Amino acid sequence: MVRLQNGELFPSLGIPAVGGGTIPIPQSLRGSYGVVLIYRGAWCPYCQAQLGGFQRAGERLADAGSKVVAFSVDDETTTKRTIEKYKLRFPVGHSANVDQVAALTGAYTNDAPRYLQSTGFLLDPEGRILNAVYSSGPIGRLVAEDVIGMVTYLKSKA
Repeated sequence: MVRLQNGELFPSLGIPAVGGGTIPIPQSLRGSYGVVLIYRGAWCPYCQAQLGGFQRAGERLADAGSKVVAFSVDDETTTKRTIEKYKLRFPVGHSANVDQVAALTGAYTNDAPRYLQSTGFLLDPEGRILNAVYSSGPIGRLVAEDVIGMVTYLKSKA
């Protein structure tokens, strides 16, 4: 399996959206610094903390010119409950195809039960990878403060 490298264009993914339609990644993030969060599932306390952290930092992320999208293998009902529980205001997709996402992004997977391990990407406004964070287990993930710091630094150098 090949991991995505800095400078590569993020691959095109269409993740089912709660309520219908799809979330086109990275197209929905273009023009902003994009954050793509692949989380293990609603049952994962580390994922809950990560999603909540990005929501709490939402205003500062927006001020820095960043948009966030997240998804997992959870079904639509579970994902809707996660959005409601954490009052998530960024798009959260559901029912991700483990094999397809892993093949395109290099995300680690878990076999039984089948899910994607936590993987995070920071993209430039054209959809190129600036930073990729791959976790092979429950810990080690992209955090909002790091994204804000990196985007602020990059914008100061532009």
